[in-house]
Amino acid sequence: MTSPDRLVILDRDGVINQDSDDYVKSLAEWIPYPGAIDAIARLSQAGWTVAVATNQSGISRGYYTEATLAEMHDELCRLVNEAGGEISHIAWCPHGPDDGCSCRKPLPGLLEQVRDALGLATLSGSWMVGDSFRDLQAGDAMDCHPVLVRSGKGERTLAKHPELVATDSETRVFEDLAEFADWLMARQQLEAGR
Repeated sequence: MTSPDRLVILDRDGVINQDSDDYVKSLAEWIPYPGAIDAIARLSQAGWTVAVATNQSGISRGYYTEATLAEMHDELCRLVNEAGGEISHIAWCPHGPDDGCSCRKPLPGLLEQVRDALGLATLSGSWMVGDSFRDLQAGDAMDCHPVLVRSGKGERTLAKHPELVATDSETRVFEDLAEFADWLMARQQLEAGR
């Protein structure tokens, strides 16, 4: 049974795979970061539930179809499974910024979908890992621990929001998903050894 404090929710583009200002529009353009697939597998093997919450406004903009998105997500799951891990749920928003939906981050709708799909009452204590401020805002609305990676748009986010690295900030910042996974599992071992 999944518990919120053993759940890691990942943004996709810029966290798991390379991002593009021109959108990731095809399976050929979906390129995982070195170490990201292995990081997800290692988290799974260590008893963490991993989910994905991703804005995909390229669908509403007509850049790619839901079928193309499904190909990318099938490949993501296949690679993670091959590496010995599992992604428990992928929530995605196909809407554009002016569509008035409740799922597009920074709104919490995608995280609510993850919560409901996993049968949880709350996401309080879960980890939300993203490369943009809106990822952190969505996580904050659901009482998740905020994590920013410097990959993808992470450096841009830090330049716009230097408060994220202030000494009193609750946001933890890592180079990439692999470094976060290393830290989280080391923390888990420390807590287990108490």
